[in-house]
Amino acid sequence: MPEILRFYGLLILFSIAACSGKLPDAPAIVKNNLPEKNLPKDTLKETPPAKLWSIIGVGDMMLGTNYPSPNYLPANDGKNLLDEVRDILRDADVTFGNHEGTILNSGGTPKTCRNPDACYVFRTPESYGVHFSDAGFDLMSVANNHSGDFGPIGRKRTKEVLREQGIALAGLAGTDEMAVIERNGLRFGFCAFAPNSGTCDIRNLAYAKKLVQKVAAESDIVIVSFHGGAEGATNQRVPRKSETYFGENRGNVFDFAHAVVDAGADIVFGHGPHVTRAIELYDDRLICYSLGNFCTYGRFSLAGPAGFAPIVKVFVNEKGEFSSGEIIPVYQLKTSGPKIDSQKRATKKIIELTRQDFPDTPLKITETGVIERRQ
Repeated sequence: MPEILRFYGLLILFSIAACSGKLPDAPAIVKNNLPEKNLPKDTLKETPPAKLWSIIGVGDMMLGTNYPSPNYLPANDGKNLLDEVRDILRDADVTFGNHEGTILNSGGTPKTCRNPDACYVFRTPESYGVHFSDAGFDLMSVANNHSGDFGPIGRKRTKEVLREQGIALAGLAGTDEMAVIERNGLRFGFCAFAPNSGTCDIRNLAYAKKLVQKVAAESDIVIVSFHGGAEGATNQRVPRKSETYFGENRGNVFDFAHAVVDAGADIVFGHGPHVTRAIELYDDRLICYSLGNFCTYGRFSLAGPAGFAPIVKVFVNEKGEFSSGEIIPVYQLKTSGPKIDSQKRATKKIIELTRQDFPDTPLKITETGVIERRQ
């Protein structure tokens, strides 16, 4: 009898508690360390991808010369030289190239060389300037051994023609050392270096670092180019020391590239050897040690590795840090501009040389030309 009373007594107590809303305490269900009822509404939403910016770099360009003869000019006034790559070049926030020579119809004082066997002088008609803007170029280096081919007159008119086409330039010491342009709300700074008279000197690292720091203070992303290193098929490697060619000190491109990245450069595009060289990721910034001959009509040797080159497209965040990249391989014939290379020779060469020269760089380059971080 007492057990029955206790049972009914407990039943009455639980009924009263339920009616009053006071039940025994129970542990809350926890998910992600928060009570389930307090989970934020956007817990399951994905973080939106960070904005990336695309920059294209190509190597040496000289679209034809009327000196020493107009026979070195292409058909149709050069209008078709960039046909096959125009859409590619235009598909970037910023597109860069190196202009070898001067843009001048006539006149000027042709340079003389100590070694006539290694001396070429280039003078491209002024009407060709529009071909660069039509192809989407935003930045142009004039720091190289041909920017002074026709003296002060040639340099002056070259700068005028490029600016008339809306193309910013850099690379001349004391006058046009840097440029800053704005694209889609971001400021891109640019400077260029070479070992040649009148250009920003690649061999003076203290000067180069100071200039890059100045550009970085005024920009969001800094692009640096250099025209340096020895030339030709026997000089495809990056030797990590000063290089000479026909007795001229062409700079230590390895030390230079690292120094300018340390100073604030986000992308470094090299050219000058007229062949393709390796790439490297240093401090999260991409360095291309030579982009070869991109569009060099008539007077340039295109034998062997001088006849193919990469278009390199780099994706970076707003801090300039490398995200990914792409190599679009091209080749040239004597009578045409760059064409897409189904043999992918530039891609294969960059893979080969990067493995040899920078085996520890944290980059993976696929046979299809994708550049990504090594996992």
